[in-house]
Amino acid sequence: MHLALLLVGLAVAALRTAAASDAPPVQGDVAHFNLYEQAKPAPDVPFADADGSARSLADYRGKVVLVNLWATWCAPCVREMPELDALQAGLGGDRFEVLAISQDRRGAAVAEPFLRERLGLTNLALLLDADWSFGQAMQLRGLPTTFLVDADGMIVGDLEGVAEWNGDDARALIGWYVDRVSAPAG
Repeated sequence: MHLALLLVGLAVAALRTAAASDAPPVQGDVAHFNLYEQAKPAPDVPFADADGSARSLADYRGKVVLVNLWATWCAPCVREMPELDALQAGLGGDRFEVLAISQDRRGAAVAEPFLRERLGLTNLALLLDADWSFGQAMQLRGLPTTFLVDADGMIVGDLEGVAEWNGDDARALIGWYVDRVSAPAG
């Protein structure tokens, strides 16, 4: 009888552990990450790359993307940019990418020298939303705001304000989604 109760207790504990691992870890430095109850489709609104070519989140389907909306005049944004650059250097690749999209009205003329010369960042691509159309489509309320988009192009959550994006807690959250992406063929 005692053995049966012990086995039932162990089975229940194993099920609880399995259920907990099926949920994204939102804790510590990213405890204020707003994980949506229902993911929503990312808008198909363009932003620009450094060459002025139109890009959209659809271009990144098949990989998890961390979309950070920032500006040179936003002190909290500037504070977290090195974290995002380091995260891209460490995790960026076939299954994950950081998209830091500048909201500066003067576009590349302001954002590029700020990123490269003032901050010395080299791992983030220069992306621009000078007319704020992408920010409006993302329902941006303030800067910085960061969205996590899964490999299927669904926004799974957001965080308004600064986070330690290269910290263990953020990496665990992002890794949970990246681990569900199939390795690219070939």
